[in-house]
Amino acid sequence: MKLFFTDLDGTILNSEKEISPGNRAAVDEALAAGHKVIVATGRPLSSAIRQAKRLGLGGEGCLLIAYNGGIIYDMTREEILQARSIPLPLAEEIFREAERRGLHIQTYMGDDVIVEPRCDDEAIRWYTDMTVMSFRVIPEIAQLPIDPVKLLVLEFEDRPKADAMREWVLENYPGQLDSFYSAPMILEIVPAGVNKGAALLRTAELLGVDVKDTVAAGDEGNDIPMIRAAGVGACMANGIPEAKAAADYVTEADCDHDGAAEIIRKFVLNSE
Repeated sequence: MKLFFTDLDGTILNSEKEISPGNRAAVDEALAAGHKVIVATGRPLSSAIRQAKRLGLGGEGCLLIAYNGGIIYDMTREEILQARSIPLPLAEEIFREAERRGLHIQTYMGDDVIVEPRCDDEAIRWYTDMTVMSFRVIPEIAQLPIDPVKLLVLEFEDRPKADAMREWVLENYPGQLDSFYSAPMILEIVPAGVNKGAALLRTAELLGVDVKDTVAAGDEGNDIPMIRAAGVGACMANGIPEAKAAADYVTEADCDHDGAAEIIRKFVLNSE
């Protein structure tokens, strides 16, 4: 049995955020052959679950990775197996710094994206349309009843401004927080040590599968730890140069032309 870990956006989902018939057929073939397909995404848990169900992933022992590894979830038992979070006072500090820099920042609770009144209305509506989620405005992040799993900054026009925010987080919170991009306009802020690579290793351990029998597919900066950790790490043709450099294999096809199916057939089914 092999484990195929797949990113969603730009990997198994095309640029229209849809699962192509070719990718779906390859997933079905892998499942029928006794392998497991595991969604590994930066998306919130509710959005990840919805996408996993669209892929038909719900059989015994079907796990998924959400929040870039912040949560490992058992689809069958509907149970969180592992979770890491950011202490609320620390999250408050990050929100205040983003506000000072004029950046949109958000977090999550349950099925909702959580923002403060000063949020960028265009940014939050773009994000919730993409993830098919709702959002809730609260007076200030300090009113959250839980520690958030991750924070997310959206900046569409001024990448250097987001870069500066990332550098500030890394410089001021070493050993506490990490920060990386999951798309050119999406800056993730997570607990230190949380990434898709660490989650891949833990998921393989939970399922009793040797790491050499894992295959990972991605396209962005947040996928690099997973690509490096897997027995075979693959990057999509549409991936960023850094992800391609980290990969054992780069697809010929991109996410709009069944690139994920190419990986499944070549390294999971060994049919190409």
